[in-house]
Amino acid sequence: MASYRWRSATPGDVPAIRDLVARCDPDGPDAERIAADLRRPGLELALDTRVVEDEDGVIVARAWVNRRSEADVHPAHRGRGLGGELLGWIVDRAVQAGEEQVVQTVRDDDVAAGALLAAHGFEAMVTSWMLEKVLADEPGAGVTAGITVRPYRESDARAAYEMVEDAFQGLQGRRLEFGEWQRQTVGRGDFAPEFSPVACDGERIVGAVLTLKDGYVERVAVDREYRSRGIARQLLRQAFRDLHEQKVRSCTLWTHSALGLYQRAGMVVRRSATVYRKGLVTPRRSG
Repeated sequence: MASYRWRSATPGDVPAIRDLVARCDPDGPDAERIAADLRRPGLELALDTRVVEDEDGVIVARAWVNRRSEADVHPAHRGRGLGGELLGWIVDRAVQAGEEQVVQTVRDDDVAAGALLAAHGFEAMVTSWMLEKVLADEPGAGVTAGITVRPYRESDARAAYEMVEDAFQGLQGRRLEFGEWQRQTVGRGDFAPEFSPVACDGERIVGAVLTLKDGYVERVAVDREYRSRGIARQLLRQAFRDLHEQKVRSCTLWTHSALGLYQRAGMVVRRSATVYRKGLVTPRRSG
């Protein structure tokens, strides 16, 4: 059996981690998302990350934990116990950090990973879907009465942040700080304002579709007061139209809610994943 070396991750590991992730899942996080994960507020690289190197110093597995977690093992190195060791480390670290739970998402076609999580006491919570719209023809944009749709502007950042985080309140574990949200969305190097329509009622931003240059949608959100008026579908159709005009021929996104909305907009399910949760018993802190 090969010998392995464990250590904490560093920012310089991002390209190697991206190579590993691509071998495990072609639709997995890109380099910018991996770098953003390593900069999550509260995440300490020395304590909350691990990479595993083989005898040649190549990263063949990795994991991080900070309320939720991710872990990957290179296909050629599976079946050697690395996945179980990483998962054990994730749970131990979460307990040590005083977390009440740890959450991890696994592709439904990765049966072995799902079984491993179940064996470690994780329970399935919700299903997420990757949807795709093939842009073979130029889509119609659609119209919502009283709403103006225009491309995202740099000056929209704060208002878009407030609207999006308010819209997702209750659906995500915590409200992102502005800087973290910006790094994950409009501050990315591959963010495409030309493919990111926002809906406005006067000067007020009431909806947004924030899209990357390759056609991946990072966020779809509509102000709670403006839902059920067709705004999300109008924004999606505008994004489809803008992407098609620039010869981007598909649009994708991940969601664990509003599946019908995306299907009505012409998107189809390409794959699915399950979000697993494990409740933790953390040690009492002495006064």
